[in-house]
This record gives sequence, C-alpha cells and structure tokens, in this order.
Amino acid sequence: MLSRFLIWEPRIGEANVGDKTQYWIGFNRVSGIGPTRLRTLLDAFGSLETAWHATAEDLQAAGLGPKTVQALIETRERLDLDQEIARIAALGIHITTWQDENYPIRLKEIHSPPPVLYVRGEIKPQDRWAAAVVGTRRATAYGKTTAREVSSVLAASGVTVVSGLARGIDSIAHQAALEVGGRTLAVLGSGLDQIYPPEHRKLAESIAGNGAILSDYPLGTRPEPRNFPPRNRIISGLSLAVIVIEAGVGSGALITADFAGEQGREVFAVPGDIHRRTSQGTNRLIRSGARPLVSPEDVLEALNMDVVARQEVADKVLPEDDTERRVLEVLGSEPIHVDELQAQCGLPISQITASLAMLELKGRARQVGGMQYIRAREQRAEYRVE
Repeated sequence: MLSRFLIWEPRIGEANVGDKTQYWIGFNRVSGIGPTRLRTLLDAFGSLETAWHATAEDLQAAGLGPKTVQALIETRERLDLDQEIARIAALGIHITTWQDENYPIRLKEIHSPPPVLYVRGEIKPQDRWAAAVVGTRRATAYGKTTAREVSSVLAASGVTVVSGLARGIDSIAHQAALEVGGRTLAVLGSGLDQIYPPEHRKLAESIAGNGAILSDYPLGTRPEPRNFPPRNRIISGLSLAVIVIEAGVGSGALITADFAGEQGREVFAVPGDIHRRTSQGTNRLIRSGARPLVSPEDVLEALNMDVVARQEVADKVLPEDDTERRVLEVLGSEPIHVDELQAQCGLPISQITASLAMLELKGRARQVGGMQYIRAREQRAEYRVE
C-alpha cells in the first residue's frame, strides 16, 4: 500500500540559539532522554542550559519520570561538561545539533532525528544528494564487484555514498567512492573513539578526509549489537535512496531498507542467484516492492541528477541571503499563503516574493496554487511501499 511520507518537525527554530553545545552533549549522555523528551525539556525550560540545572521537582513537573530525573541528576554530578568538550575537540571531533545550520537536511526530515551528531570530517551541503549502499559482511565475488561498480558510478556522478563502515559491502562502498575522488559518509554504531571493526581505522581516516564519519553515540560507547539498528536509521535518513547489494534474510541491511521505506526513501535491491543465501534478502525485497537494480544508472535516473546539477549551479551562483533563510524557517510541509509569510517574517512583500522566486529556482520552495507555498523536498521520493 502506498502512503504519504510525513516530515517530523523538531521545531528547531524555537530552540534558544544561545544554548551551549556542552548541554546538548550532557543530555545526550543521560539514559532515557531521546529526541521527544529533549523537545519536552526545550518547551518547558526554553533552553537546555536552564533544563540542565533545574531541580528534580521542576524536571518532574516538566514531564520527566522519576527514573529519568534520577539518571539526569547522576549524570550531571559525575560529568564535567568542560572536560567533555575538551576531550571531543582533542580528537578532532565537532558537534552539530538540531539548532545548527549545518545539521544534515535529509536527516532533519525524518521522524525524531537524533538531536546531537558527533562528526569527524565535514558534512557539506552537496551531501543532501546521497545514496546509501549497504549489504552483507559476507559478500560474494558478485556482491563485491557490484558494490564497487555502483558506488564508483554514484560517487563519480556527484552522489555522496553513505554506509556503515562494516566489513564486506559497506567498506567496499566507501573505498570505491574514495578511489574516484567522490564523497562518502560513514555512520558508526559506537562512539567515534571506538572505530569498529578496528581494522578499518585507516579507512575511517580516509573517509574523514573526503567526507565524514559520524555517530549520535557519545564518546566511549562500545559497538554493541543493540546499537546498530538505530545506526541504520541514520544511514537511510541521510540518503535519498538505499541500495541493498547482497543480504541474507537476517541481515542488518534489511533493517536499513525497512527504515528507508518508513522515511519515504527509494529502495533498490540487486537481484541475485536464488540458490545463494546472500541473495535471499534482496530477492525478497524486490518481491515486496523494492526496485530491482540492474545498472547504476537506475539510481541516477531515480535521483533525477539533471535537476540536481541545475540546482547545484543555482546554489553556487545564487547563494541564500538572510531574507531567503528567514522565509525557509517559516516554510514547512503545510501550505502557507504569501501574506502570512510576509506577516511572520516582518518584511516587505516585494522582498518575500523575490526570495520565493529564488528559492523555487534552487528547488528549496514550491508553489502549490493560490499564492501558497511549501518547503520543497528536493527530489526526495514522496511515497513508500508497505
């Protein structure tokens, strides 16, 4: 059944932009506080700094349960936030949060995106044109060849290759992207100081030099099995499409495909030998509605790379100004009339209409009739298969 993809809005613009990074890091270390509870705290206290120092009574009044309040109190008693910031910086890691302009735009679209990302390297605006290439750790010669070909073509065409740094298909996808001078992002199921598998440390360094390694897990987090399904949700969330090269029926790559479907992303699967275990998962995906990948160009066609190229040129020639950024902050998935835009932005109507014209050219905004506009989804698939 086809269903409309809905954007979850973290209402980033409402957060106190003066919130200090260390408080985001602090709350990220508190067991039981995820995106929803963090949003609750921001709504209740206005800033994370105020919430961090709140009394137990005020925290409970804001909606936190006793166990979560106790976990927060214990964390702030033992955690030196200044030392944590220094430790992160010493490892060459930087933090991006909901409130930052450089937070990945694709990831911001999904339901309950991670509030904090630890990043080594750089996530760039062009990384919004990304595809995930994932698959089994026990790849066959066929799978390895296919992963290398697909990743090379994508990266050479300007598509950022996203994967999980795992053995097998993941590492081949990263390496192939780097070999053609393309960009690649690796999402870890551990802290960035706990590279896993350890033999991929050199590869991780290379990725950080022409892309980024990232995680929503704090430093020191071990690569435990329970960490990887949430990691897979970020892999698909960063991407416009997910390509499963080879996967057995219990493969984590299928979890990534499931998340991709929920997030409205395109799902491709490489057909394989019906007698091979590593093809059972991909063949079942195709039977369930995933698009069979018979050439790398299938993905480029689905991503509409001609449109991508035109929008990238527009971005470089016509960068966003302050007015465009203010208009974008107001635009969302629900249509809003130009008069309401003008009222909320507090700017002359001539500036609003001129900015909307530029944003349409760049693929950032779309008119839906009657002088009403929405934030464009930039060629992301609107439907998913259930």
